[in-house]
Amino acid sequence: VQLQASGGGLVQDGGSLRLSCTASGRTFPNNNFAMGYFRQAPGKAREFVSAISWRGDVTNYADSVKGRFTISRDNTERTIYLQMDRLKPEDTAVYYCAANPYGLAVSDYGVYDFRAQGTQVTVSS
Repeated sequence: VQLQASGGGLVQDGGSLRLSCTASGRTFPNNNFAMGYFRQAPGKAREFVSAISWRGDVTNYADSVKGRFTISRDNTERTIYLQMDRLKPEDTAVYYCAANPYGLAVSDYGVYDFRAQGTQVTVSS
C-alpha cells in the first residue's frame, strides 16, 4: 500500500487548511483499513492527531484538536481529509498520514503499518 499526502502550507493564526491522503496499491483484506494523522513539531515527540475507521463511523481526536479539526473519508477515492480550522501556532508541525489494516481508529502509532511522507503545516502568530 502506498499513501500519498497533500495539502499543508503556511497560514495565519486562526486560519484553516485541509490535508488529504490517498491510498493506492494492494487492497487490505476486506478493505478494512483505518487511517489517521500524526504530527511532530521541532524538538517534540510525535503525537496523535486524529483517526477514522473504514466506514467512517468511528472517529478519534486528540484533546488538543477536538472542536477544531474534522476528519472524513471518501472510500470511492480511497482518500481521507483532515479539515483544520481555527489553527494555532502550536499546531505547527510536520503532519504524517498513516493507515492500518486492522480497522482501528486508534492513537497508537505502532498499529499503523503504512505511513506517508510528512507534509509541513506552519501557523504564524
